[in-house]
Amino acid sequence: MKRVDGKVCIITGAASGMGKEDALLFAAEGAKVVLTDLNEDAGKALAAEIGENALFIRQDISSEADWQNVIKETLNVFGRLDVLVNNAGILIPGSIEDTSLDLWQKINRVNGDGYFLGCKYAVKAMKETGGGSIINMSSVAALAGMPHFCAYSASKGAVTALTRAVAVHCRERGYRIRCNSVHPDGVDTPMTQPFTGGPQSEEIKNDPKSRMCDPKEIASLVLFLASDESRFVNGSEFKIDNAQTVSGV
Repeated sequence: MKRVDGKVCIITGAASGMGKEDALLFAAEGAKVVLTDLNEDAGKALAAEIGENALFIRQDISSEADWQNVIKETLNVFGRLDVLVNNAGILIPGSIEDTSLDLWQKINRVNGDGYFLGCKYAVKAMKETGGGSIINMSSVAALAGMPHFCAYSASKGAVTALTRAVAVHCRERGYRIRCNSVHPDGVDTPMTQPFTGGPQSEEIKNDPKSRMCDPKEIASLVLFLASDESRFVNGSEFKIDNAQTVSGV
């Protein structure tokens, strides 16, 4: 079954990790995928692997001009926008005592401003063609205290609140645009591996007590939220953390 057959989907941070798995799964399920990333070599290679239903565009998500260009090129090539996966982000450690203002602003510019711009321009495009689905990648850091990632936690908290605001705004205006957030714990990706000692073994990821999962498992949830199967799911927060945030540990 082609669960997103014919849908046009923008996926940011698509050159690796969760974004790459989203792109591969969406394409396999019939979507036309617009892949954006700063890593041009890996992004172009993935687009070539997927084929004619993929387009790569270099993008800094914190740049308004880049967002305007991505939306323009998507509409020029594919004619519409049905799904946005706001996935790109940065993760840099720092407690409240260690985090400088420069680091705070750097992280929040990418993870906060970048997602705001994505939602803003996606809503503008989607409302003209009958609606769509926005999926914002947040984190359990937005829901529970992570003292070693102060600015990152704040940025993902902003993403979570933004998601609610966008969902209600679009519902009240009858746009048929849904907006939901996904909150993983540990995902075995190039972004997290510097903090976990490198790629995790299958034994670790398959341990029923593990806090680490495979990015393909995140992609399965993102696919559901992109598909028409989740038509009535809006403004929701989806934890994908093996009960970590409710464990009290």
